[in-house]
This record gives sequence, structure tokens and C-alpha cells, in this order.
Amino acid sequence: MKVIFFGTPHFAAEILQFLVENKIQIVAVITKPDKPKGRSGTPVPTPVKEVAQSLSLPFFQPPIVSDPSFASTFQNFNPDLFIVVAYGEILKQHLLDMPRKGCINVHASLLPKYRGAAPIQHSILNGDTKTGITIMHMAKKMDAGDIITMAEVPIGPDDIFPEVEKRLCEASKPTLLRVIHEIEAGTATRTPQNHDLATLAPKIELEDCLIDWKKPAQVIHNLVRAVTPAPGAWCMFQVQGEPKRLKIYKTALEPEKQGTPGTLLSYGPQGIFVACGKDTLKIIELQLEGKKRMSAEEFTRGLKIEHL
Repeated sequence: MKVIFFGTPHFAAEILQFLVENKIQIVAVITKPDKPKGRSGTPVPTPVKEVAQSLSLPFFQPPIVSDPSFASTFQNFNPDLFIVVAYGEILKQHLLDMPRKGCINVHASLLPKYRGAAPIQHSILNGDTKTGITIMHMAKKMDAGDIITMAEVPIGPDDIFPEVEKRLCEASKPTLLRVIHEIEAGTATRTPQNHDLATLAPKIELEDCLIDWKKPAQVIHNLVRAVTPAPGAWCMFQVQGEPKRLKIYKTALEPEKQGTPGTLLSYGPQGIFVACGKDTLKIIELQLEGKKRMSAEEFTRGLKIEHL
């Protein structure tokens, strides 16, 4: 069965590698164009492109994959199935109609919950204790297609985004492989989603990560977990009278301490303790603008701080 694979980030790259290792016939790979990075602006290839190159797979990086002028490229490969994993663009109907056995998508949530670009972050942000992956037949509407199967994974109270993402990726691999074989055999099922239960998980921008110390410590802790390492939870911090952005990477809850929100209660080798709207947050790892990421102990050594 001839498969065209669509994907962009590390999550998709690991799945692509797994499929090839398990003898799935990937005839072409579609990924997003290289993006400039750093001060030099040097274009950096996507993780999926790097895997495709390492495996000598034909790959393409169209600016807009649904551009009709690109359709002939797909037709040249005579595809049976499209597999889409975190590609970063909604496929239009003329592409969905192209492969003989349809198009399937791996989505990192238990649909219809968390449709959109950032399902993992939103599940952590909301304090969920479980999430999962959904493999579905694709429809024109975002993440609204009929479900083939799901797999649940737990979320621990202190798990951060990369840990949950890795768990989801590992759950996706055998589940997707089984579904591919079911599609080839004609036994894959279809269960319509209950669209009334759908929730959205839009992309989280840097401005969404500004810490509001008036909120409960649990809410702030969840924000830190959800957006670490990027874009990163942050607040402003005065250094010799100059405001600097302070990113916070690791925290813990200290429910027994209280104080005015944003007030520094204490600091030392164990961490920096800041009062919140409810309870207290212990900051364990952080990074001041222009500095390296460091422990709270390193940060506070010889530094006089009173308020965040």
C-alpha cells in the first residue's frame, strides 16, 4: 500500500521513522518549508525533513500544500493512503479525495475534546489527569472526522509538556501501525464524533503565557507545565531598575504558605516562594532575559529580590 506522509515536528518525525522501520511503504513525504532561526536567520529544516533525508525518501515542502498546481505531484505517486501527523495545514477536499483508501490523521487528544493546534498544552493547562491519541478519517472541517480508534495515556500532577508529548508519541506508533493494516484489510471502523461535545485547543502565543499572580498557585503551576520549554511562562522582573523578562520552567505547590499575590515570601537552596491568589508557588528553575537557564539557588545567590 503506497502511503504519502504529512508531518512537521519531532512528534511526526518519530512516527515516520517507526513506520519505515516497520515496512510501511512511504512513497513521499510532505513537510512545511524550512524556517529561519536565531540571529543569523539561517533556514532550519523541519524534523520530518531530516528523517526523510536520512531515509532517502522523496520529500516536498510546498508553501501551500492544497495549491491546485501541486496536485499533479501527488498523482505521480499513485497513493493509496495519506497519513497526516501534526502537519500544520488543513488539507482541502480535492486532496482528501485523492488517495484510494482515504486520509487518516493522528491527533494528540481524545476527540472531540481539544480540536486544534495545541491539544497537549491545553490538556495540561486545564489540569487533566489523562489524555490520549485519536486516529480518525479526515474531513474538511478541522479534527471533525469519524474516529477509527483511540489510546489513553495518563498525565501526572507535575508532568511537563515534553514528558506528555513523548508518552503520546509512543502510544501513537503501535496504534497507527495496527490501523494501517486494518485499512489495507478493509476492516477499519468509523465512529462519528459527537460534535456537541467538541472543545477547541488553539495555538498558545507568548502573550498567553504571562503569569498572573492573582490566580491560584495550581493554575500557574499548570501554565508552567503546559508551556515548558516554549514559549515558556513568564513575568517581568526589575533588575537595577530595568524591567527584564523572567521565564519560569519548573515549579511546585506549597499550599500552607500565604501572602499578597506576587510577594516574595522566602528564597534559598530549596527554591523561590511566591504568594499567589491561593496558596504559594515554589519556583525551582528559571531564566532571566539575557542569561542562561538556572536553578533558583543559582539565581538568588547574591541577588536582592522583593517582588515578582
